[in-house]
Amino acid sequence: MRKQSSTNTRNKTAIDAHCGMAHTLSLIGGRWKPGILMRLLGGRLRYNELRKALVGISERMLVLQLRELEKDGLITRIVYAEVPPRVEYELTKDGHSMQKLLESLSDWGVKRLNRASNA
Repeated sequence: MRKQSSTNTRNKTAIDAHCGMAHTLSLIGGRWKPGILMRLLGGRLRYNELRKALVGISERMLVLQLRELEKDGLITRIVYAEVPPRVEYELTKDGHSMQKLLESLSDWGVKRLNRASNA
């Protein structure tokens, strides 16, 4: 967490406000967000399904990333009034609109990995 008054926070806010690429990367950047979004492209998933699909993610980190994606309007959290409670996540319209972008990033990464492993 950064202080809202820090130079770093002010610079990030200014760059995000004027650069579409920086804004996009701030929404989907990091180790786990792209993986979460890619898995939700396949449809609605329960919390535990996401946790099992993202090998190595801690529960704390998954909760933080899901909250950020929800706050940014890319996913929706659906809570069912059941005992025990059931929670599912799905992409919003904005989240679905990123499908081609996410697939392109993934394809580029796979090609790069294959090139590196053949070198």
